[in-house]
Amino acid sequence: MWSSRLFWKLFGSYGFLSVGTTILFVTVVSQWQQEQIVNQIKIRLHDAAVLVASDILDELVLERAESLQTQLLRLRQKLDTRITLVNLDGIVIADSDRVSVSDVLQMENHRERPELRAARLQGQGTAQRRSSTLEKPMLYFAIRVDKNQEPAGLVRTALPMTRVNQQISSITQVLWVAAILVNLAVAGLTFFLSAHVMEPIAALTKSAQAIASGNYTSALRVKRQDELGTLANSFNLMSEQFSAREQQLRESNQRLEAVLGGMAEGVIAVDERDRVILANAAAAELLGFTMADVESLSLLEVVRHHMLQQLVTDTRATESLQRAELEVHSGSENRRVLDVQSTPLPDTSPQRVILVLHDVTDLRRLESMRQEFVANVSHELKTPLSSIRAYAETLSAGAVNDPEHRGTFLHRIEEQADRLNNLIQDLLSLSRIESGRQTYDIATVNVADIVTTCIAENQDAANLKRIHLSCSDIQQDLRIQADEEGLAQIINNLIGNAIKYTSEGGEVTVVLRQQESTICMDVRDTGIGIDEEHLTRVFERFYRVDKARSRELGGTGLGLAIVKHLAQAFGGNVTVTSQPTKGSTFTVQLPVT
Repeated sequence: MWSSRLFWKLFGSYGFLSVGTTILFVTVVSQWQQEQIVNQIKIRLHDAAVLVASDILDELVLERAESLQTQLLRLRQKLDTRITLVNLDGIVIADSDRVSVSDVLQMENHRERPELRAARLQGQGTAQRRSSTLEKPMLYFAIRVDKNQEPAGLVRTALPMTRVNQQISSITQVLWVAAILVNLAVAGLTFFLSAHVMEPIAALTKSAQAIASGNYTSALRVKRQDELGTLANSFNLMSEQFSAREQQLRESNQRLEAVLGGMAEGVIAVDERDRVILANAAAAELLGFTMADVESLSLLEVVRHHMLQQLVTDTRATESLQRAELEVHSGSENRRVLDVQSTPLPDTSPQRVILVLHDVTDLRRLESMRQEFVANVSHELKTPLSSIRAYAETLSAGAVNDPEHRGTFLHRIEEQADRLNNLIQDLLSLSRIESGRQTYDIATVNVADIVTTCIAENQDAANLKRIHLSCSDIQQDLRIQADEEGLAQIINNLIGNAIKYTSEGGEVTVVLRQQESTICMDVRDTGIGIDEEHLTRVFERFYRVDKARSRELGGTGLGLAIVKHLAQAFGGNVTVTSQPTKGSTFTVQLPVT
């Protein structure tokens, strides 16, 4: 309260008004009192003058100076008033402040004294001035004495103003003392009233500051029945409503953040000046910015994509939904395809726009893969069918009667039929694996036993090319949870590929080891190797590094894709490292049971 400017303004205003009123009151009352005292003295002087005139009328007419001087000295003691007798010519005849007549005769002529001049002309007169004789301020009253309706002389009475001033001063002092006491009482009352008024106002101010800082729990305790009490109650009610509204907003924001944070779609909202007012984590990930970058920045500064900005502009112009498919790059290798919907924010001006971003990169890639798959399947099926048809037509044209060529053509037809059958079987197998329709007989299997069996099964193919097929560092009793046939298919595909792409006299080595909680199986060859540009795609369906060589060797282009999906189905993965002309290493990692 002591630091409250309003309190001191209120108290100061009351104090200034009180002091000003007191000064005015004392001044007016003092002036009025002075006038009353002067009027009383004038009446007293008038009565004294009348009394003197009645006593000395005869002597005044005859101007008996000695007798008049004696009477004035006597009356002076009785009336306590200076008395002066003056004839019509202004000559002083007698004066109560002179001892003898000779002293009186030395006085100057009083004809032009204001009070005497007025009395001579009007019957009476008053004046207030400093006496040249007594050297003090005096109040004079004079009357004209008539006899037989003829002016006989002038009687003047006087009192020194010092006594009047003393009396007025005493009264004024009393008034000032009373005024000071009243002012002190008023100041105390004003202080109390100001403090009484300021107490709830200070509490209101403190609570308002608390609310402004976000604290809505501070309740006012003002037990008053006046307007301030009503205001305090209303303020408490408002604070409770603010608290409830804030809680609702907080819960709403939390729900909104939870919804936006859980959305796979990116969401961005911009205001009328294209500043980002809302964005979720999915949008940040899709467009390659951080949430800290959003604050107070425009959409173009955050995203730096002119087509996205143009989409927002078109939405405002049409006030309707706009849709576009954009390609964004968050890195040199990270390309994304986004389906963007731009819509005016509901319940707002069309200047505010919300963007919803759907990542369709995988969808577009799958569409491309589907198209490529259909084209590859068509091509792969067409090739053996074309060969079979050509050989069959040749036989029908007469070659069937040629024993030398008939056997060759029939052998070729059988090869192409086998190739076609293998292709169909691989397609069916891959389709079942990818769709999840493939059933597995999951059991605990010994990986070393299966590796040994697979090596034995591929030994004849290796021997035909004089390739040294061997095992190295195979740890026994390594067990995993897997389907035995599926695991054998993985190993056979890898060993078979290694033999196909390894030149005569090369080496194919299988290494089986345990690395922490993972069993690693390496299939190493000394074959032609794979260029780095192809390493990321060798596990795609129908992808061949050397298409002509692959077809020549009878590959379907699906073996590595099957290996990848089977490894993933067993909770593992497959990787490849390679150097051209030096060979390749395919590594299958499977979790230990």
